[in-house]
Amino acid sequence: MPGIVPAILTCGFALSHVNIHNMNDSSDRRGPNGRRGYHHGNLREALIRGALELIAQKGPAGFTIADAARLAGVSPAAPYRHFRDRDALIADVALIGFNQLADRLERSWKNGKPNAMQAFENIGREYLAFARDEAAYYAAMFEAGIPSSSTVALRQASDRAFDVLRHAAEAVCGTLPEGERPPALMVALHVWSLSHGIASLFCRQGTRKTPMTPEDLLEAAVLVYLQGLGVER
Repeated sequence: MPGIVPAILTCGFALSHVNIHNMNDSSDRRGPNGRRGYHHGNLREALIRGALELIAQKGPAGFTIADAARLAGVSPAAPYRHFRDRDALIADVALIGFNQLADRLERSWKNGKPNAMQAFENIGREYLAFARDEAAYYAAMFEAGIPSSSTVALRQASDRAFDVLRHAAEAVCGTLPEGERPPALMVALHVWSLSHGIASLFCRQGTRKTPMTPEDLLEAAVLVYLQGLGVER
């Protein structure tokens, strides 16, 4: 992700990438509801699941790493085997979220089919759907204040999600004559900002209602924006 967008993007890394084979934890404790906390090395996963639950309930700033440990059914000291602090735990949640977002955007793009403009609109709709469907991941990604420069993995994951949109913007701009094409990066940043603003304002639980759906609002905004650049639907 270019340095001009660090405030928008943070980080992403799929949970499937978490290496549990080298974890030596073998405790078998149960949480407050009798659930198994961790066993044979799944402490990291249990803490991430716990953090997701807590983010959904209280927001990314509303809990401590000890709260996540309690929910996972482990001692308050156990999380520090894998996470230096609460921010590092939330960063791992955001890592997963960004890779999930990138996967969903890639699927919705469908290699630009049936045409670049329609596929571009599909990406925007999928972004809104992710914000609605995965509210806890979304909060960890965009509302926790975790800098994208924290680790290389965080940067790469956020780049991967943005690159889907940038590639789509390049395809849309490519429909214009060569001398009339706006910078694709600029278009991608503007449309990402539109999508993110509408998602944050109108797709989250408890946000205000609008006369039209968030999807229709985004489609209209992007259409007006692109028409101003000379791109026809």
